[in-house]
Amino acid sequence: MKLKTISLFSAALLILAACSEDFLEYEPKGVLSSENVAVPENIEGLVTAAYAGIANDEMIGPITSSWVYGSVRSDDAYKAGGGISDVIDINYLEQYNLVQPQTGDNWMGPLTFSNHYKAISRTNFALKALQETEDFDLKATRTGELRFLRGHSYFMLKQLFKYIPYIDETKSPEEILQTSNREYTNDELWNKIADDFQFAIDNLPATQPEVGRANQLAAKAYLAKVRLYQAYEQNESHQVVNINAARLEEVVSLTSDVIDAGRYSLQGDFAENFLDGYDNGTESVFAAQFSIADGTTTGRVSFVTGLNSPHGAPEYGCCGFHYASQNMVNAFKTSEAGLPMFDTFNDEDMLAPSDFLANGVDPRLDHTVGVPGHPYKYNPEFVYSESWARDPGVYGFFGNMKEQQLPDCACYLKQGPFIGTSKNIDFIRYADVLLMKAEALIELGRHAEALPLINQVRERAKASTERLQKADGSNPSNYRIETYVPGSNIDWTQENARKALQWERRLEFAMESPRFFDLVRWGIAEPTLNAYLAEEKTKRDYLSNAHFTAGRDEYLPIPQREIDFTKGRYEQNPGY
Repeated sequence: MKLKTISLFSAALLILAACSEDFLEYEPKGVLSSENVAVPENIEGLVTAAYAGIANDEMIGPITSSWVYGSVRSDDAYKAGGGISDVIDINYLEQYNLVQPQTGDNWMGPLTFSNHYKAISRTNFALKALQETEDFDLKATRTGELRFLRGHSYFMLKQLFKYIPYIDETKSPEEILQTSNREYTNDELWNKIADDFQFAIDNLPATQPEVGRANQLAAKAYLAKVRLYQAYEQNESHQVVNINAARLEEVVSLTSDVIDAGRYSLQGDFAENFLDGYDNGTESVFAAQFSIADGTTTGRVSFVTGLNSPHGAPEYGCCGFHYASQNMVNAFKTSEAGLPMFDTFNDEDMLAPSDFLANGVDPRLDHTVGVPGHPYKYNPEFVYSESWARDPGVYGFFGNMKEQQLPDCACYLKQGPFIGTSKNIDFIRYADVLLMKAEALIELGRHAEALPLINQVRERAKASTERLQKADGSNPSNYRIETYVPGSNIDWTQENARKALQWERRLEFAMESPRFFDLVRWGIAEPTLNAYLAEEKTKRDYLSNAHFTAGRDEYLPIPQREIDFTKGRYEQNPGY
């Protein structure tokens, strides 16, 4: 039995996730009391429910896919949908105007805040029960898994809100109510999250008998991610004021452990990361698990991107959100040497079908973006049409591809107008491990060592064109991509290596959500996003008043309802 297909019915009996008025009051309730839960057979159900908790999200309170917070808030994508008033809170997030009087307390961020803390509550409840359990052979392993899951939820919260209340299983309800989101400094909060992953490293096996469970290598990869973010030290205005070399050395060591173990590798074709049938494959280091046809009414499918399917395609239905920006489409252009056009990519737009043949293009474009006239989701008979765009006059017509599955997929479920699938959502894939190590090496001045890591990712992209062919066997785009060869097509200085790394992350993870968080980590969000907006305003009228304010817009506001509930013990982020 594996977590991918495990029934959550028993877990639901154990801890029915009843919503409460506030996450601080949220405690899993059900047929078991705290007195009789601490027996091995019940603990297993609590751990399973804790895994479910990190994926219990929704279209309006996402906690798995961060397409709203990390993709639409960046230069990767537009909100799209049926105009700016359609789910207007995403429009406010896209335009960085959360402080305007008419917006009130944007409801999407507070829901995400609550959903993450509900997941944390599950892990803390299970940890307390586990501590009271005797004669349980898997006690150390399950404790490691729970602390891994808690570390994950806190990481997701921290990259969104920066200063968050840290609540573990030792705090009483009274102590929770007294907890401030400024109890710890920024650096101390990172260390609290790191402690959970270090505990997981010390207590988890290298492999697990059931796929989907966290293992030691996944914990090392996640701790590397924490230390990489922590290395870019920020002041109270969110400016990067120092890059901590000791933290970068930790990143190199941890990612090397994952790479050298030989447990993970890049999928042979980039497409395999985004197709049903490859879940928990060689590239998936840790993922949210989903299932379908598991004996329940609708299965354990994900609706987090349920708004984002092509609107005009009858095989789908609704609602045409999360469309690729023109800037991102242009970013896939390549030079005659097969390298990114770092400085000139946005001089001319790729719009017409002929533009994608006249320009060299990184193949990952057609794995990521729905382009009119190109096969959609690797079916040469299913061609993306401009008519699929819901509001092309406002948002253009470039759709999203990675988060979609074909309508005839066994993983696909249509519930009303919304689409759900049982495709896993990866939190860390092996490509991220390679590029995290490359980034740390570059910032340490060891950029020569980073070169083969970046090239490994580019070589896989170059080999990922077969599934993209049209029905007649031709390519819809002029695929042209090469590796970096110092002294031949690039001068591999630290500055150029840094630029190459940052570009590689954008193309490899385009529309998967890391982009905004990368820009904040690197300390370049304000210049990058305002330069993007300056050009996009000439093409998208709805962005005419959009502006990124440094020292404020790097993070979401702490939900006002939580500040009110704690009687001001939570301190609001700067600028809100």
